[in-house]
Parts: sequence; C-alpha cells; structure tokens
Amino acid sequence: MPDVAKYRPILEARLAELDTRLHEIDDELDSHQSKDWEELATEREEDEVLEQMGQSGQAEIAQIKAALTRMDEGEYGYCVQCGAEIAEARLDLVPQAPLCATCASKTG
Repeated sequence: MPDVAKYRPILEARLAELDTRLHEIDDELDSHQSKDWEELATEREEDEVLEQMGQSGQAEIAQIKAALTRMDEGEYGYCVQCGAEIAEARLDLVPQAPLCATCASKTG
C-alpha cells in the first residue's frame, strides 16, 4: 500500500501552487485593456497562451483533488481501472496518477 503520508503533502503543496498560479493568470487576463490595435493583438495572443495554461492548471487541480479523495477513501495508489497497485516509482513522478502504467499505456 502506498505511503499516503508521503504523497499527501506533495499533492497539497502542488494544489496550493496551482491555485496561486491560476489567480495570477486571472489577474493578468483582467489587466489587458489596451486601446492600441497592435498592442491589443499582442495581448490577445498572450491571453490565448494564458488561457491554455489556465485550462491545463485546472485539469491538474481536478486530478489532484481526485487523488486526495482517493486517499480519504483508502483507494489511493490503486489503479482506478484494473485495481492493481500503482508502482511507487510512478507515484514519485506523478503523485496524482489514477492509473497503473499498464492501463495508462492502453489509454494513450
């Protein structure tokens, strides 16, 4: 059984980091109000990148929250698809991983 005490602080720290980053992205998106067309076009391109970063961050937050829920339910570290234990080396790299390496490789 994976050591929940080892991974919970890692996940909670990453969750806090992502929350801060998403607030910074929101603030940056709200700050763009240029009247110059060239600057506005540049800001729009930057906004698209920030929005993609925000969407990626939101997806990771959802994965982390799901992992924390699995911890609370005593299901953390077990593949949600096949039930096999997820290797510690995999959890060290991706602590929020819901799938074992075998199932993850099948889903692409």
